[in-house]
Amino acid sequence: MQTTVDARGLGCPVPVIKTKKALDNIASGNVLTIVDNEVAKENVTKLVRSMNLECHVVEDGGEYYIDINKNAEAEITVQSSGDLFDSVVLAASDKFGEGDPDLGDILVKGYFYTLSEMDIVPKTIIFLNSGVKLAVEGSKILKDLKALETKGVEIISCGTCLDFYQLTSSLAVGGISNMFTIAEHLNNAKKVIRL
Repeated sequence: MQTTVDARGLGCPVPVIKTKKALDNIASGNVLTIVDNEVAKENVTKLVRSMNLECHVVEDGGEYYIDINKNAEAEITVQSSGDLFDSVVLAASDKFGEGDPDLGDILVKGYFYTLSEMDIVPKTIIFLNSGVKLAVEGSKILKDLKALETKGVEIISCGTCLDFYQLTSSLAVGGISNMFTIAEHLNNAKKVIRL
């Protein structure tokens, strides 16, 4: 049996996520992933190696055909969907990283989309400062945050920050919190990931 994942024209991390889903949905067989750039090819082949699988790559006219073989005996570590890792993601900006704001927008969308597709998710996501703009109506990542919330992730936004940006009535996911609760979450987490 062969499954084809046509990921041409799709940006990071979509080719990897689509390939992983296809592999997760079969006990054994082949997945053929087609991508149209070197970065996507490298990312998919890294995924394949991380899953202890083998693949063969053929380049044809700028497109890469990644033939992945999965047999039933492959040792793949699978964790149940919705597992919570005792970590907190702290989003203190509506961008990811420093530098060009357009790139920051692309990266923050990619990060939360990827996070929403993962089996292991953080226990809590905290939005403060301009990060609260990500949890309100019209947010570019609202769908991903709602998916994370259904997996059991607690999503909280700083009330002072929402008030400052006049967004309190626009909060669309999670709840409003205060600095005491935020400090407790940060102090008690085994790991804090700051965007």
